[in-house]
Amino acid sequence: MKQLVFIHGRSQAGKDAVTLKATWIDAWKKGLAKSGLELPIPEERIRFPYYGDTLQQMVDGASAEEAAKIIVRGAQDDTAAQAFLSAMLQEYIDAANISDEEIEQELDPADAAVIERGPQNWRWVQAVLRAIDKHTDGGSAMIALLTNDVHQYLSKANLRAHIEDGVLQAMDLARENVVVAHSLGTVVGYTLLRRLEKEGQAWRVPLLVTLGSPLGIRALRGKLRPIGHPASVTAWFNAYDPNDVVSLNPLDKDNFAITPAIENKGDVDNWTDNQHGIIGYLDDKVVAKRIYDALV
Repeated sequence: MKQLVFIHGRSQAGKDAVTLKATWIDAWKKGLAKSGLELPIPEERIRFPYYGDTLQQMVDGASAEEAAKIIVRGAQDDTAAQAFLSAMLQEYIDAANISDEEIEQELDPADAAVIERGPQNWRWVQAVLRAIDKHTDGGSAMIALLTNDVHQYLSKANLRAHIEDGVLQAMDLARENVVVAHSLGTVVGYTLLRRLEKEGQAWRVPLLVTLGSPLGIRALRGKLRPIGHPASVTAWFNAYDPNDVVSLNPLDKDNFAITPAIENKGDVDNWTDNQHGIIGYLDDKVVAKRIYDALV
């Protein structure tokens, strides 16, 4: 019998893993019910590796509002962090068509003429994030957290290995594993599967489902070069809400060109407050059925 592996994203610190797993399953059940379906496997064959507290330690327990400050402080002493932050912010500026004038309007008038543009300047970062918020529904905090988490995860080998090894324990070499990952969890799942490929481990993943994934962001993709289709994955299905700021770009030929190509579903109507919540993805009728079909 196949098993299902859920890989969660961030903002799960201090939560009960059993409760979180139940939340994911309940959302999936609602999506299945829209097709008149029920769970195709027993719940004990659904694995939910939990690493939320480890992610929270990346920002020392900071709130979303404090996260950008941590990023800037770290970037001041870390050239790589500064470059990544700059590239991420510029990509969001371009995507939202935010002009220099709009950013200047968010600065104190006394600063606008003399302030140095760039992530090394906290007031400029604040101005950019405020401008982004005017184009999105509170997206600046999510962008700040995503930037920090991705940089920490990809640049700290021990941290990455700790998280990946935890997820790896949920995989079963003797079974086919359908993998469903959300948000930062899509980065974790992808890097783990690529790592296993390099190590020559014969995992079998008939379907990889990524939901609300940031993998299509150019600045992030650049840290994953060379990109490729994990050898253990038969098919890859990516779904996103077009208003989800985390999944800025689809995983298509322009943003994640691999062979075989990833199938994208870009019309999810994620009803959660930030259009990014996992329950708003798993209860989508099409997403739920694709997971079901892979398991049966």
